[in-house]
Amino acid sequence: MTESKLYIEGGKRLAGEVFVHGAKNSVLPVLAATLLSGGVCRIENCPELSDVYSSTRILRSLGCKCRREGSAVEVDARTLSGCEISEDLMREMRSSIVFLGAILGRLRRCRLSFPGGCELGPRPIDIHLSGLRKLGAKITEAHGVLDCSMPSAVTGASMTLPLPSVGATENIMLAAVLGSGETVIRNAAREPEISDLAGFLNACGAKISGQGSATVVINGVESLHGATYSIMPDRIVAATYMGAAAITNGEVMLRGVRPADMHSTVSAFEQAGAGVYPYSDRIYLSAKKPLRAIKTLRTAPYPGFPTDCQPIVMAVLTKARGTSMIVENIFENRFRAAPELRRLGADIKAEGRVAVIEGVPRLSGAATVASDLRAGAALVLGGLAAEGVTTVSNLHYIDRGYEALESSLRALGARIRRI
Repeated sequence: MTESKLYIEGGKRLAGEVFVHGAKNSVLPVLAATLLSGGVCRIENCPELSDVYSSTRILRSLGCKCRREGSAVEVDARTLSGCEISEDLMREMRSSIVFLGAILGRLRRCRLSFPGGCELGPRPIDIHLSGLRKLGAKITEAHGVLDCSMPSAVTGASMTLPLPSVGATENIMLAAVLGSGETVIRNAAREPEISDLAGFLNACGAKISGQGSATVVINGVESLHGATYSIMPDRIVAATYMGAAAITNGEVMLRGVRPADMHSTVSAFEQAGAGVYPYSDRIYLSAKKPLRAIKTLRTAPYPGFPTDCQPIVMAVLTKARGTSMIVENIFENRFRAAPELRRLGADIKAEGRVAVIEGVPRLSGAATVASDLRAGAALVLGGLAAEGVTTVSNLHYIDRGYEALESSLRALGARIRRI
């Protein structure tokens, strides 16, 4: 069977409006958290992504009932019966590790293998396991399999994370929410997606405070209940459409976004010479003037510039006048878009955690291969700006985080189709 490719006829200025769907990095932990409710949960603004399908497959394998109704997914966790996730399901996505905290929190026992996902370099789950152990979990590791159990009553703990890991913060929150004591997480991740997970759990009857700050407090409760909850908009998808408009010297109105979550991203586009105008629930970007280089852009945990946006902005800077430098402080393999962008004529030198981008006057179409989710998005942006035809293969990466990317880009005037 031949795999699909994106076929892009570039060089066309993009303009128009696009609606930003629900956040991948929020909906996956929320779907895992439905296990804790013991009831029926309706998750609205739930994007149609392959990672979402993987999550629902995991939920079904554990005995839950799931069904999609338009942009909502309903999960019935009353029938939860299993505590083990197969290796095949775990390998489908990195975020599957968040099921560890949820299953432990509900059933006090869990068995699963190490997760898969994009190969962005070492992303050890040691911080997850250390935090869970502080809650009383007993965890044994053998041949890539984790066998975990928790005491019948979680009495809470106080801990300081060695770095503000998003996944570890989520797993500890999920494991601690059903119990009798108080759990305090210091140096917690501050990402908006953490606040969204806490918002869902609180809607189910949890008592979580401090989300969005460096100290999160979870006061355990005896039980949770089902709830209806709407997922926050995807700030990385929003940045991708901003990048598509910027690299083609176009303009875009993003609807259904939360500009307050995107200060560092907005700032990067402004530094590159785009006009960015945030409103309460939308952002307008205009890039009619030539783009200019960004002297130094550094990725950092929220509220710093997000690593997920780095490949997208790298693609944009290939057309900016002057020399830009990107310092990647989160993942060591985050420059995987660079070799493929060079196929399009980009001038990028990447070594270690630093990439230097010399802007070029034109890009030319070529056959490219996505090596991870955001690198794939960066190649699409490069293809939109390149003269001639660009193809992007390995679309299964892109489908993990973008719902009908080509349809949204066509609505902005792009000549792009899946073949």
